[in-house]
Amino acid sequence: MSGSTTYEILSPDHGPVAQVINPDGEAPLCLVCEHASSAIPPVLDTLGLAPEHRHSHAVWDIGAEALARDLSSRLDAPLVLATVSRLVYDLNRPPEAPDAMPCQSGEIPVPGNRNLSDAKKTARTTEVYEPFHATLSDVLDGFETPPVLVTIHSFAPVWHGTPRRTQLGLLHDADASLAEAMLNAADDTLVTRLNEPYSARDGVTHTLARHATARGLTNVMIEVRNDLLGEASDVDRVAGHLATLLNTALAPKAATA
Repeated sequence: MSGSTTYEILSPDHGPVAQVINPDGEAPLCLVCEHASSAIPPVLDTLGLAPEHRHSHAVWDIGAEALARDLSSRLDAPLVLATVSRLVYDLNRPPEAPDAMPCQSGEIPVPGNRNLSDAKKTARTTEVYEPFHATLSDVLDGFETPPVLVTIHSFAPVWHGTPRRTQLGLLHDADASLAEAMLNAADDTLVTRLNEPYSARDGVTHTLARHATARGLTNVMIEVRNDLLGEASDVDRVAGHLATLLNTALAPKAATA
C-alpha cells in the first residue's frame, strides 16, 4: 500500500448516485436524467466555481429534473435521476472522454477539475459513473418486455453569444426511428429539430449507446431549451406536449405489441 492514495468523493450521508423514481411504473418506458443535480460533494469545495456560476447551466441541466419527474408521473414510467453534478462526472460521457470531468464548460472555468491525477479520475469514475450506470442497467433488466429508453436534458438559450432558435431537440444514436416519429408528430407548439443543438457526432449519446443501442432498445434523447422550464406551469406545459409526442410516436408499436 506504500505510495498509494485513496480518494473518497462522496460522504457516507450522500446516498446513492442514482435515485430511482416510480420504480413500479407500468409503462414499457424508462426515463433517465443524467444531469438532474447541482450537488457537488463538500470534499471538492465547489470545484472552485465562481459564486455566480455555482447554479448555472454548466453545473446541471436547469429544469430537467422537474420535467423528468412530471413525465414519469404522466406516463407512469420509472425514472433514474443522478444526484451529483455533471461537473463532478458527466454521466453521459464514458471515462475516456475529455469532457467527462471538464475543466471548462462553455465560457465557465472549472478550476477544481484542472490537472486531475489518474487516481482522482478513477475515484470519480468508481464512485459516480459506475454505480449510476449499474443502477440504470438493473432498472432496464427489471422490465418484463424490452422498454423504450428516453433521456431528458435541457440546454442554454444562448451559447457562446449566439441565440438558439431551437426549443426542442430530438436526438438519437444508431436508431433514429423514435426521434423521427416524434418529429413527424410535432406541431408548431415548439420549434422542434432533429439532432439539434447537438447530435451523436458531439459525443452526447453515450447513455443511449451503452444501454439502448447495445440492447436493441428503441430510444430518444430529448433536449428542451431551459428558458421554457423556468416555472412550474412552464414545466407542466412542456411535459404535456412531450407526453403527447411520445404517446403518438409509440402508438403503432403499442398497437402491434
